[in-house]
Amino acid sequence: MPLALTPVHFFSHGSTMMLGEQSESADYWKQCGDEALARGIKGVIMMGAHWDCVGPNRVQVSMNPSPGKSPVAYVHPSKYVDYKLVPDLETGNKCIEMLAQDGFEVTANDKFDWIHDTYLILIRMFPEQCPPTTIISLNARFEPHFHMRVGAALRPLREQGYLLIGTGGAVHNLYRNVWQSMLKYSDNFAQETPPEDWAMEFRQAVEDAISGNSGPHLRRAITRLMKHPRFRDAHATDDHFMAAAFCAGAAGSEDDSGVYGKLEAETWELTNMCNSQFTIGAYA
Repeated sequence: MPLALTPVHFFSHGSTMMLGEQSESADYWKQCGDEALARGIKGVIMMGAHWDCVGPNRVQVSMNPSPGKSPVAYVHPSKYVDYKLVPDLETGNKCIEMLAQDGFEVTANDKFDWIHDTYLILIRMFPEQCPPTTIISLNARFEPHFHMRVGAALRPLREQGYLLIGTGGAVHNLYRNVWQSMLKYSDNFAQETPPEDWAMEFRQAVEDAISGNSGPHLRRAITRLMKHPRFRDAHATDDHFMAAAFCAGAAGSEDDSGVYGKLEAETWELTNMCNSQFTIGAYA
């Protein structure tokens, strides 16, 4: 049955150990992958958090026909080394054309090797076989409206059966995590104390923005979160929040009015890292 419109996922990929340890988030990623396969998606378009390019209006599209994998710390190689990546060069060219038509300075990158922020999610969603996948870079200015516009430019791909995913973090400040249990005992889920107030407050602000806004209001709510008084506590760097802006662009047109996102799973790591998993919309 042809797809009328695919949902958009904003996933918080968390630490590298999210690839090696079972969690509520991992279960939800697998659920989303199973549903995507059952619905016959054509491929996946992803924006992560660990690849950016320099230039005021520049964005890149992964076009390496045989990408390698950047190594993953604290995870046994058996969890990822044999997983075969499937770059979608045809759709990559389509993304380049769409972004260029929307005024972006877009180029192909045929040397880019994939990083755990994207293939961690793909392995969890599609453990048997990677679907055809295209990765879009960040822009190193980390301007939220820019990344929202990237998502908006690619939104028509949802009508063609592609699944758009942003993989970053709801609360992701490595400097304020509590690392001892992970480093000493390989326990990333240890929670000897509650999360700090700043983490709880911003986590709630993200959920409120996504669950309480739709259409263009969603775009405004997400980009405005970078002015939240707790944003800098929750994000020491801006890179992991750009995926949320990308998703708001992809799911925030006038035609998306009335379609609200939902918090579907959540996993706290390292005391203060909140890995919230959101889905906006549903398969028609």
